Amino acid sequence: MDVVYALSIHATYRCQRSGVCCTSDWDIPVELPLYRSLDAAIATDRLRPAESSSDGDSPFVTEPDLPDGAAAMVARTPSGSCVFFHRGSGLCVIQRDVDETHLPSACKYFPRVAVRDPRGTFISLTHYCPTAAAMLFGPDGPIEIVTSPPAFPSADYEGLRVDKEAWPPLLHPHMLMDLDGYSAWERHMVARCSQSELSPEQIISTLRRDARALRTYTPDTGRLTAAVAGLPLDAVDETADVALDESLLLHAEVLSAVPEDVRPEPDDEGLREAFARWVASEWSEWHTPLRRYLAAKAFANWTAYQGRGVLTIVRGLEAALAFVRVEATRECRNAGRVLDADLLKQAFRATDFVLHHIAVSETLAQAWSRVED
Repeated sequence: MDVVYALSIHATYRCQRSGVCCTSDWDIPVELPLYRSLDAAIATDRLRPAESSSDGDSPFVTEPDLPDGAAAMVARTPSGSCVFFHRGSGLCVIQRDVDETHLPSACKYFPRVAVRDPRGTFISLTHYCPTAAAMLFGPDGPIEIVTSPPAFPSADYEGLRVDKEAWPPLLHPHMLMDLDGYSAWERHMVARCSQSELSPEQIISTLRRDARALRTYTPDTGRLTAAVAGLPLDAVDETADVALDESLLLHAEVLSAVPEDVRPEPDDEGLREAFARWVASEWSEWHTPLRRYLAAKAFANWTAYQGRGVLTIVRGLEAALAFVRVEATRECRNAGRVLDADLLKQAFRATDFVLHHIAVSETLAQAWSRVED
């Protein structure tokens, strides 16, 4: 099996039964062999749904136009919850009464965000999961890439699968990286995010400088890994601008990658005033979770394979930070109070809901790739 890599901040993840993934009104495909097993378990009374479906009929939807590889979809209640979610305990009754191996893949691997390439399997988390979001608020400390993390045993994780014959990520639109070189750049990005003396904005500015320097690499100067190792040790030292206007533009760019039928309605009224009143003076208090969030975006990064270079990756990190800033401001505006841990956690959740669950990743990569021109 592949070697599994994760960030140290995620390595001990364990579901805390928040029930968010089971109550988000999501389509959950059920693979054919699994559907047969679950249908048999229901027929023999080994398994019963916790609630009735919206039509009061079968716990599975077997109508035409199902996703490829699916024999059915899990039915939902009128409120949008999975019919197998037991509200009292927060448990999935499939997992409780049968076993975890009978969970649909979408349930088994949430909230994991995986990239599988010839190097191994790289797993980050979507912080739409409240448990994952809470892990961003742990004590400050090094952020590292770890091997064989306890939370993620070797398995056939769903996610972005890169064929062994596929090209490695681009350094810039006219040159490919090699996988060792890309691994070095990925470690470099995570190491920058671990620098506790830097603000999130300084991390972005420094990585942008580093990406531009790396783009000057030519093969006749040696290996790409050496070029990454030779990047400046110092950081960009000017005071980074924490402002909302540019963030609103990046926020809108991200939302443009969301299909219209699920795109949230614009809700920008009063945000500039709310940012000045509730967020700007408090932002520096939350550098630790914000740096951890950036590390989670730099690691297991889909844009590396879908975009056009290292500057594109940095642009994606900048957009993610901007989206959090806007969503934090919206949370403060709605709550009528200064930014605190609970409001920032909701901002992380709102951001990753868009980035990982409703935006089209290829469209995002295409938009962010414009910085390569």
